[in-house]
Amino acid sequence: MRDFAIELFDKWAALWSGDLALGPEILAPKLTLRYAQPGASAYDEIHDPQTFVEQIALFRSERPGLRYAAQGMPVVEIDSARTGLIARPYGARRPGPDGELNLSGTDILRFEEGRIVEVWSVSGGAQGRSFYPDAVGA
Repeated sequence: MRDFAIELFDKWAALWSGDLALGPEILAPKLTLRYAQPGASAYDEIHDPQTFVEQIALFRSERPGLRYAAQGMPVVEIDSARTGLIARPYGARRPGPDGELNLSGTDILRFEEGRIVEVWSVSGGAQGRSFYPDAVGA
C-alpha cells in the first residue's frame, strides 16, 4: 500500500509537469486546495478536477519547460482502502533568463479510495530555493 501512495505522488508531479490526462485518474470529483505560495489565490475557489487541470495548464503556459519531481523521503499513512496521506518534498526546474531555476516545496496529499481529495502545498514561489541544490531529475 505504501508503494501506491508513492506512485500517486509521482503521478501528481507528472500532472504538474504537463501530463494533464492524469487529472481524471488521480483527482477525486471534489477537491480542496490549500496553497500557501505567493500568488496562489487562484486555487482557493477550485473544487473540481477539470477546473484544476485547466489552471495547471494556464500556470504551465506561463512557465515553459517547467518540470516537477519528487525529492526526499515520503511520509505515508495509508489503509487497505487506499485512503490516507502522503507528504513529500518536490523539486521544480525550468529554464530562466539567468540559467536554470531550481526550486523546492512540500506537498501533502490526502486521498480517499485512491484519489486525491485535499492538497496542502508550500513553496517559496519563483523566489524560493531548492532543498537539494545539486539534485538531478527534478
